Amino acid sequence: MTKPIIAVLGAGLGGAIAAFEIKEAVRSRAEVTVVSQGDVFHFVPSNPWVAVGWRKREAIEVELPPVMARKKIGFTGVGARRVHPAENRIELNDGESLFYDYLVIATGPELAFDEIEGLGPEANTHSICHVAHAEKAGEAFEAFVRNPGPIVVGAVQGASCYGPAYEFAMILDTELRRRKVRDRTPMTFVTAEPYVGHLGLDGVGDTKGLLESEMRQRHIKFITSARVAKVAPGQMTVEEVAEDGSVKATHELPFAYSMMLPAFRGVPAVMGIEGLTNPRGFILADKHQRNPTFPNVFSLGVCVAIPPVGKTPVPVGVPKTGFMIESMVTAIAENLKEVLDGREPTHEATWNAICLADFGDGGVAFIAQPQIPPRNINWSAEGGWVHLAKIGFEKYFIGKVKRGESAPFYEKWALDLMGARKLKA
Repeated sequence: MTKPIIAVLGAGLGGAIAAFEIKEAVRSRAEVTVVSQGDVFHFVPSNPWVAVGWRKREAIEVELPPVMARKKIGFTGVGARRVHPAENRIELNDGESLFYDYLVIATGPELAFDEIEGLGPEANTHSICHVAHAEKAGEAFEAFVRNPGPIVVGAVQGASCYGPAYEFAMILDTELRRRKVRDRTPMTFVTAEPYVGHLGLDGVGDTKGLLESEMRQRHIKFITSARVAKVAPGQMTVEEVAEDGSVKATHELPFAYSMMLPAFRGVPAVMGIEGLTNPRGFILADKHQRNPTFPNVFSLGVCVAIPPVGKTPVPVGVPKTGFMIESMVTAIAENLKEVLDGREPTHEATWNAICLADFGDGGVAFIAQPQIPPRNINWSAEGGWVHLAKIGFEKYFIGKVKRGESAPFYEKWALDLMGARKLKA
């Protein structure tokens, strides 16, 4: 009898651990196959370090084919051209098709640089969303240090990932001070958030106070409720938006170096599929991570559609943090076991947020349980230990991927490290 096929589309932070955990959950009852865009996993949270030369690309990458082979997981790195959920089929970029019984979509996002004139690494700003972008940003940074000038860092309207923007601003500050050129690099932080430390989560603990304090101590000016109108070579036009949606002020910001996080949208392979995605191309999912129209399709991570926390003057998306992604993975693995038993899925993801934001010589950590307020735990803290914790976690996570080990990745490790277990009560 032919075994059912579980296809995992994507092999990033979510897709890789999903493949390992699903395989462990279903064992020999089903075949697990991963469809990836390329053969290499890279640890996205380390990209800010790559952009200032603290890491080499190869240090944060893992070759996936041998890992998947050891775990008896099928693998192809050709990527997907189009998902055809009504046919239970993935059309691959090489013209072949992969038919599945169950599909787990973990693609991550497409980076919507084109939505703002002049934005992105092919135009006038840098990015740390992909390791290749971070490498390019690092090359430009080395040239910038030899001829310093103003810096603009932040996240544009519609972005849903703010932690790395704060990290990169602070890491730049740390590295520029080490190189004795910080006095020649005025820096401005530009963000769609209604206030510093909102993070797409309406703040966590005292992130507003902690991050504003860091900005002041590091002489970083900031503009909130900011809408980037366009980016010309060396100059960014930013509209500061009032509560009523009117433009309160327009800022012309000169820069010699800029990194701006873009908005996200769904990848072309799923964009515009009725019943599968919302208008931005994010996957629709119920509380069991299952699509309402195509019940044999599950999804996890950044590609999942989640409504914003609340109305803001400038659109602000909700982040999907590592722990939140991990909890989606576990829910899907357990639900697939139930489905293979002929039962309805019962497991739900724990949508909590645990984050370590490294600042190079310090950092801020926070726990939000649940991620969307009101919360049972609403905690944040700062200190040099966060930088050390981020280094430790990088080694921990990359080691897990190299060994093909399933979760837990985030929760136990992070809660133990932060000494926050007592907060669970």
